[in-house]
Amino acid sequence: MSDRSGSPGRVSAPDGVVVVDKPAGWTSHDVVARMRRLAATRRVGHAGTLDPMATGVLVLGVGRATKLLTYVVGADKEYLATVRLGVATTTDDAEGEIVSADGAPAVDPAALDASVRVLTGPIEQVPSAVSAIKVDGKRAYARVRAGEQVELAARPVTVSRFDVLEVRAARTEDGTAVTDVDVLVECSSGTYVRALARDVGTALGVGGHLTALRRTRVGGYGLDVARTLTELEAGVEVLPLAVAARAILPARELSADEARELSFGRPLVLDPVLRGTREVPVAAFAPDGTLVALLADAEGKARPVLVLAAA
Repeated sequence: MSDRSGSPGRVSAPDGVVVVDKPAGWTSHDVVARMRRLAATRRVGHAGTLDPMATGVLVLGVGRATKLLTYVVGADKEYLATVRLGVATTTDDAEGEIVSADGAPAVDPAALDASVRVLTGPIEQVPSAVSAIKVDGKRAYARVRAGEQVELAARPVTVSRFDVLEVRAARTEDGTAVTDVDVLVECSSGTYVRALARDVGTALGVGGHLTALRRTRVGGYGLDVARTLTELEAGVEVLPLAVAARAILPARELSADEARELSFGRPLVLDPVLRGTREVPVAAFAPDGTLVALLADAEGKARPVLVLAAA
């Protein structure tokens, strides 16, 4: 027997979503490469890159589920992070070179709370220079590594929650007194938590960078459904297409006749559930629970933007 990846003797994993608890030191591409081997198929992609130093939720699509990843990328995210105040780096995280280390043996709690409040809600954020954002067709981080000076424009993002969990004194390896702040962040897609760390440090006048980052949720996918690579080596756990879609998209239950029409790619009469769904579609389910299609409001009709259960 051959699988879809062409490796003899292996059975491919079913189509669906795999939520990985990414380990530190791995790139998102490393995890995809491992999952291609474990799932015995080349049709694996990820939704939203995690930096190598970060851990936590990385959503992968297997087979037809790769078509859902476009909608996972735009989902809101939740993180646990540690901000070190008193040291600034070139990358706004612990992997960069130190550019200032004046230290911060103590931080005024009221000033810290004020700096966090300013960065909560809809804000204009300047991404870190070593981000994956393209500048004239080339990734910003590649330009920085090539010795170029990169200045990125501010972008609108939303930080819906920015909570200080714990503040504690610490010291760097060379003995500089600093303050570490554990935080919880809930934010829109495209928000850089290390940029938040940088901006808190700037606001306090002491510099700041990120020393730890753990993504705890992407949309409706949390650590409760995430599995480590070691656990996945023992058996790939795949969330079926229908379950995966319900976790990230609003749902529309179909009649048998509607499911049949959609399976042929035909539009339905628009209803209130679908009105205004041009950007985020609605997942449409047959009476037996099968995910039939993703629907969007288009020209006054509920038109399928993706048919997953074709006739």
